[in-house]
Amino acid sequence: MFGFGSMIDKLKKDPKTICLTEGSDPRILEAASRLLASNFLTPVLLGNPDEISSAAEDAGYNIRGAKIIDPGNFDRFDEMVDLFCEIRKGKGMTREEATELLSHTNYFGTMLVKMGIADCLLGGATYSTADTVRPALQIIKTKPGNSIVSSCFILVRPSATGENEVLAMADCAINIKPSEDELVEIAGETVECAKIFGIDPKVAFLSYSTLGSGKGEDVTKMRNATRKAQEKYPDTPIDGELQFDAAVSPRVARQKCPWSKVAGYANTFIFPDINAGNIGYKIAQRMGNFEAYGPILLGLNAQINDLSRGCNALEVYSMAIITASLS
Repeated sequence: MFGFGSMIDKLKKDPKTICLTEGSDPRILEAASRLLASNFLTPVLLGNPDEISSAAEDAGYNIRGAKIIDPGNFDRFDEMVDLFCEIRKGKGMTREEATELLSHTNYFGTMLVKMGIADCLLGGATYSTADTVRPALQIIKTKPGNSIVSSCFILVRPSATGENEVLAMADCAINIKPSEDELVEIAGETVECAKIFGIDPKVAFLSYSTLGSGKGEDVTKMRNATRKAQEKYPDTPIDGELQFDAAVSPRVARQKCPWSKVAGYANTFIFPDINAGNIGYKIAQRMGNFEAYGPILLGLNAQINDLSRGCNALEVYSMAIITASLS
């Protein structure tokens, strides 16, 4: 698998513990079994131990060595409730409300990360993205200087030269219609994530217009966001607004914007809204034969990541490695 060798080497030197919120799901169990066999990442499976063990045995997965924690029988549960109430005291949370929320593995698992019992969390095999992000925002919160949580996808496709073509796309999963300043923040976080995956970022702020060829509110937003990003990140090649063909095709770029240092060679794409981003990465995945890794959540104080509910066991395994290596 692309780029996982260096991540695995990193984890072998500094092993992590990852919380998997849907402990009895067959895809989670298969991925956990594979992780345990590799011995560089310890999964924490949440749920009823008897149900998890029975599901693993029925499916033929060896999960010996995994930690299994039952939210309904956790010896530090009262401590967890107290801490959750303290975190949410500004919202007037009662112990009864906290106890109810912490009976759900998405909240319980996020609190395990907050308490240092797990290093990171991966959820979403059955939970929605919102159900994974909401506890993270309430409990883990955004990093200092960040106003939002965003996400990116890393897309990988083998090329004819034998090297992988690697792209970053954002935001495709979290922010519905980001403002200019939010787009700048998304770009900065995406650039740093892209570098981890070996991308030398060349950033295109995408639009239906190329450098003034079209007009409209969305064009203005992307143009202004580009200018702000260029000012904030002067050492990163950034251009926009660019149409996608101008961003990736040298021939089109020579016709539309020959003076651009990004056009024709962009590898990091900032979309104007979630509609464009979600559609765009899925076209690349399904019709362009790219492997899509993500959504990788950006801007949090700890690494919490989301799975697609349509994921398979290999995707869970891959995202577990990514999540742990970023934590």
